[in-house]
Amino acid sequence: MTKDKLTAIILVGGKSSRMGQDKSLLPINGIPLLLGVYQVAAACANRVYFITPWQERYQDLLPENSIFIREDLLLGETQGPLVAFSQGLAQVETEWVLLLACDLPKLKIEIVQAWAEKLVDVRKDAIAFLAHHPKGWEPLCGFYHRSSLPGLNEFINEGGRSFQQWLNQNIVEIIPSNQTSIFFNCNTPEDLANSAE
Repeated sequence: MTKDKLTAIILVGGKSSRMGQDKSLLPINGIPLLLGVYQVAAACANRVYFITPWQERYQDLLPENSIFIREDLLLGETQGPLVAFSQGLAQVETEWVLLLACDLPKLKIEIVQAWAEKLVDVRKDAIAFLAHHPKGWEPLCGFYHRSSLPGLNEFINEGGRSFQQWLNQNIVEIIPSNQTSIFFNCNTPEDLANSAE
């Protein structure tokens, strides 16, 4: 699938409580983690959205044409990645969207591009194209069909906040991949120490 047929959404809304500081700003191989994720997203999609309550914190780090969507807060707290994703998905005009967390230091452009090329073969009734492992889906590094939005909003309006629960209620095609290291995410200082290549 060509870049112009794909939109990317990067979620930058977590509290980074286990890290003790904003993990998206931590340097990995000399560049901030968020910028590294953006570079992968921009190589795969023409338009990249950032969903965050804190646009001011990141706008100087990213290219001037970056598109921010301000994540809604409830009583000063984020409502979680599923709600943030629904806000971004509502803005998407392409058929497919690449969803990424901001803390994926081992993300590789060529792997994500290879996955994107398989989207044309995904079954028509699938709402997503994601990797799966024994613990469940990898929801924050994969692809979602724009048509999944009405069902997602219904799930959220009924109180649902779990990606795993929502995905298990729908048809999801599995990304055939043994590239498990790509899903490594930085949550703790120990993770950070293991993330440099």
